[in-house]
Order: sequence, then C-alpha cells, then structure tokens
Amino acid sequence: MADDPRQVLDRLIAERGEDYASLSRLIGRNAAYIQQFIKRGVPRRLDEGDRATLARYLRVDEALLGAPQRSTARVAAVGGHWRGADLVAIPRLSVSAAAGAGAFDGEEGGEPAMLVEPAWLRSVAPGGRDVSIISVRGDSMTPTLDDGDDILVDRGDAGDRLRDGIYVLRRDDMLIVKRVTLTKRSGRFDVTSDNLAHNRWTDVGLDEIEVVGRVVWRGRRLP
Repeated sequence: MADDPRQVLDRLIAERGEDYASLSRLIGRNAAYIQQFIKRGVPRRLDEGDRATLARYLRVDEALLGAPQRSTARVAAVGGHWRGADLVAIPRLSVSAAAGAGAFDGEEGGEPAMLVEPAWLRSVAPGGRDVSIISVRGDSMTPTLDDGDDILVDRGDAGDRLRDGIYVLRRDDMLIVKRVTLTKRSGRFDVTSDNLAHNRWTDVGLDEIEVVGRVVWRGRRLP
C-alpha cells in the first residue's frame, strides 16, 4: 500500500528543512493551508496544480503526493490516420461538478477518459499539464452545459490567470460549475448561472470561493 500523501509531505518538509507556511505561500494559498492539509485532512487531497508545484519544488515523483497514474500510448487507428502517433491519456476524476442547487465531491480516479493528440490538447488547454474530465450534474448552466455533460477542466488556468468564463469552483468542500465575470474591483468577481432561474453571487473574492480550473471543452451524448 502506498504511503499516505500527508505523511509523505510532512516527512519531506522535515527532511528538507522547509516549513508549512512557506510551502503554502509557494502554491498561492493562505499560510495555514499545508498545515491544515497534513494535520486536519482539509482539503482531502491536493489540487492537481498545487500537487505538481510541490512535487517540482521538492523534486519528487508527483505520485508520492497522491497523483493518479497517468500514461501516454501509441495508437494505430483504422486506416492509419493516427498510426504511430503519441496520444495523451486524460484522466477522468470520479467527481461531479454540480450545475444546480447541490454539489458533489468524491474520490479521485486515475482511469483515462480518452486519448487525444497532443496538438489538440494544446489547442484547447495551452498549458495542457493539469487537465482532467469530470461530469456535470444539474441544470443551472443550461443551455451551455447540460446534466450529464463531460467537461475538460484546465486546473492550470486559474489563480492570477482568472478571467471571464466558465469555471469549476469549490465552495465549502463542494464542487460547482458556474460562469465567472470579473468586476472592476481587483480580485473580485460575480458567479452566475446561465439558467436565470438559479441563484448567483456578486462581488465574490478568492478568499470566499476557490477557483479549481477553467472549463475549456465539453462532450455531450446525442439524444
């Protein structure tokens, strides 16, 4: 059984002479963030972007900090269109982002949802490192997103890159998918639903809602 990522991170901090507050600031969080993760289990897992940053800084394999196994594959398609092409496996996380009154969270999975060409991935998510697919639940984002849609979330496209668009957000440890519109006040934004029957929040700050990542693509089953 793999070591608990919290124990691994705590051990690495001690071995490298680091401290909780400095690593929290490294990933753009409040000073108590890493300590709360290790000692209190909040959040239950590190976000992909935070985990990648910490792994690079500490010079360890990201899997030690809880990353699912990711893979690339060489696939020969019928007719040879992709013959010998390197394809990137995008993981599906076993969580849902609620587009409605409720919200859901779950355990992170590592099974690939689909294989894509690197060029396509770069075209929709220029960073292309911290991307994953989750499902939408609810109707608050219709007609843009419907219940059951798959969405590709770019976790690297958040933080100081925040701009108008659709994002997955975490509020009170629950995931929601909403439209973000920046206000004239620095670091403040409105959170709205495309379905006008649902609620909205105005003049929200990053200390009130965590921006998980930008929605850059959707997949929909045809009726």
